[in-house]
Amino acid sequence: MADGPTNWRKSGQCESLNCVEVALHEAHVAIRDSASPDGPFIEVTTTAWRAFCAALRAGDLRR
Repeated sequence: MADGPTNWRKSGQCESLNCVEVALHEAHVAIRDSASPDGPFIEVTTTAWRAFCAALRAGDLRR
């Protein structure tokens, strides 16, 4: 993704401009701050993203 992803999505639960957006690809998920669409983004593997989402759903993440 040299030029960056183009299919950004954010949660329907987001009620402000300060949300996380994701762009899904075959092997990676790109993550960015919706308040800074031209700013940097990070990429994680789809496996890591799925594990993160599962941990969120299960309440397994600590503050």
